[in-house]
Amino acid sequence: MNNFVLRTLTGIVFVGLIVSSIVFNPLFFAGLFFCVTLLGLHEFYKLLKNGGKEPQLCLGIVSGGLLFGFLAAIANNQLDSKYLMTLLPLGVIIFIAELYRKKANPFENIALTLLGIFYIALPFGLLNFLYIDVKGQTFILLLGYFAILWLNDTFAYLFGMTFGKHRLFERISPKKSWEGSIGGGITSIFAAWLISHYGTALPLIHWLIIAVLIVISGTLGDLVESMLKRSLNCKDSGTLLPGHGGILDRFDAVLISAPLIFVYIQLIK
Repeated sequence: MNNFVLRTLTGIVFVGLIVSSIVFNPLFFAGLFFCVTLLGLHEFYKLLKNGGKEPQLCLGIVSGGLLFGFLAAIANNQLDSKYLMTLLPLGVIIFIAELYRKKANPFENIALTLLGIFYIALPFGLLNFLYIDVKGQTFILLLGYFAILWLNDTFAYLFGMTFGKHRLFERISPKKSWEGSIGGGITSIFAAWLISHYGTALPLIHWLIIAVLIVISGTLGDLVESMLKRSLNCKDSGTLLPGHGGILDRFDAVLISAPLIFVYIQLIK
């Protein structure tokens, strides 16, 4: 089976699972992304370890998992937001635990452990707040977010393969082109226009702004993850998703775009 077919089949299963979880129930979506968060954290810390770094893998995964769980519970009205402060001692514990590890670069280890939590667990946790839009309508906003994100990624790849000549950020990602990014951006804006006409309480202007934010931040998210891999001399973040690589390879755009969309939605509520 060639890589394109494998990538397509994996993509179909991947998209189907996420869309089903969004449409079915917010708690089902939270459960799915809780697993994604744990896998992503494990992948991130293993990448660092393979690159010669020494983050606190177990404590980082536990802390990130708890942060996601608290955010999901708050988003689904299962927990008051004031209880989020109870996670602060975990940050202190990470500092204290490093005292007993006797590693060569303790503050680098602390920083990298905390980075995993904020780079991976926080964005995934914030996705839960996109399940209900500014007018109380369920799942359309989150479904639209992923649709725009995936269309941008897919058509940036297709336009880049077909027309790409001018490199977007060659130092970090030699294959990305301006032509691909522009093609993906135009497709995303058109998708936002379509979404605004079908079953959504958000007016067109907000969908267009959301699309622009996703295109820009999603592309930057891809580049940031490429920078991470390049700094650690690895091609893919993992092998969990055949044809796509790992969790970080597949969700790199989400990690940067989700916090921005969350903030935008809070501002227009």
